[in-house]
Amino acid sequence: MNVTKAAFAAWLITSAAAAQTICAVHGAGDGKTLDTIAIQKAIDDCAGKGTVRLAGSAKFVSGPILLKSHTVLEIAAGTTLEGSQNHDDYPEMEIFREHGKQPLLLAKNVEDIAIRGGGVIDGRGESWWPRNMEPDLRPRLIIFDHARHIVMENITVQNSPSWQIVPYYSVDLTFRNMKILAPTPESHNTDGIDPFSSRHVLIDHVTIDTGDDNVAIKSGQPGSLGPDDPSEDIHVVDCTFLHGHGLSVGSEVSGGVKNLRVERVSFNGTTQGIRIKSGRDRGNDIGDFIYKDITMQNVGIAIQITEYYGSPRGVNGGNATAEPVTRLTPHFHDITIENVKVTGARSAMEVDGLPEAPIQSIILKNVTIDADKGATIRQAAVVSQGLVVHAKTGQPITIGPGVTGGIK
Repeated sequence: MNVTKAAFAAWLITSAAAAQTICAVHGAGDGKTLDTIAIQKAIDDCAGKGTVRLAGSAKFVSGPILLKSHTVLEIAAGTTLEGSQNHDDYPEMEIFREHGKQPLLLAKNVEDIAIRGGGVIDGRGESWWPRNMEPDLRPRLIIFDHARHIVMENITVQNSPSWQIVPYYSVDLTFRNMKILAPTPESHNTDGIDPFSSRHVLIDHVTIDTGDDNVAIKSGQPGSLGPDDPSEDIHVVDCTFLHGHGLSVGSEVSGGVKNLRVERVSFNGTTQGIRIKSGRDRGNDIGDFIYKDITMQNVGIAIQITEYYGSPRGVNGGNATAEPVTRLTPHFHDITIENVKVTGARSAMEVDGLPEAPIQSIILKNVTIDADKGATIRQAAVVSQGLVVHAKTGQPITIGPGVTGGIK
C-alpha cells in the first residue's frame, strides 16, 4: 500500500509552499461579521506559494470558499472557522452529478493542499438538521472533488449540515490526528469521512462522534448508468468511533470497492460496528477487505454484511428467491475479520448474501462476541477459527440456506 509514501510526498510539497509566504486574513473575526471575501482574497493571494492563516482568539464566519492548489489553510488553536447560518449564502450547484448546494470548503480540480493548525471548522449545521428538510439541499462541509495530494491533520471538524468530509474522485488523501464531531441525536446524515470513488486514502488516529456513518466508503449512486470508478486502497488505522453507524462500505457502491484495511479501531456506542451493505440496484465488485485487532463496546450490530440493503429479504426470512444478475448486482468476496473482541452488543452478526450472488470467502478468526442476540448467516461461504458467540437469548449461531464452508 502506497498511502504513507504518497502522503509524505504531499506533506513535503505543502510544507515547502508554507515556508515561503504567510497570508493573514484581514477579516473581523468577531463571530458576527461575514468574512467570506477576506478569507477568499487571502487564499487567492497565497495560491501556489504559502499559508493562509486564521489566528487569534477569533471566530471567522464565512460562506462557501474555494481552495486553491499548493496552499496551506492553517486554523490556529483557539480559532474557529464558522459556516454562515444564512442558508442563502450557499448557492445551488451540481454536486456528485446531482443537484445540491456548495459546501463551506470546496477543493475542485486542485492538488497539494493541507488543512491544519489545531483549530476548529464548525459548520453550525443545526438549522439544517430538521427531518422535514430535503437531504440533497443540505450542503456538505468539506469536499475534495477530483483533487490530489491532500493532508488534513490536527484539526477539529464539526456540526456539518450534512456529510462532513467527502473525497470525491480524488487520489492520495491523509486524515490524521483529527476529531470529527456532531454527536447530538438531531444530527442525522452527518457522516464523518465518506471516500467516494477515491483511491489511496489514509484515515489515521481520527476520533469520530457523529449522527450517521462514522466512515462510509462509496462509489456510484443507486441505479447508476455508469461508468463509476471504484474506491480502492483505503486504510483506516488507530481510530475511535463513538456515536454513529460504524465503519460502512456502502450502501451506494455501484463502482465497487477494493482493498480495504482496517486495523486497531475501537467502536463504543455505535449502532453498527463492521458494516458492509449494498443491494441489487447499487452493487459491483466489493472485496479484498481485512479487519484486524478491533474492539467494540455497547454497539448495536457488531458485524453486518448484507446484500439486501434497501430491499426486503422475502417471505419468512430465508425464502428469498434469486433474480437475474445485472451490472448492479453486488458481489462480496474475500473478507477477513481477525482478532475482534465485542462486549455488550445488541446483535452479534448478520451475514446475508443474495441467492444469485452468495458472499464468497468470509474468514472469521479469533472473533469473540457477547450479545443479546446471536449470529445469523445466509447465502455465504464462511470459514471460522476461534469464533465464539455468547447470546443471552436464542441460538449463538443460526445457519440459514446457502451457507458453505466450515464454522467452528
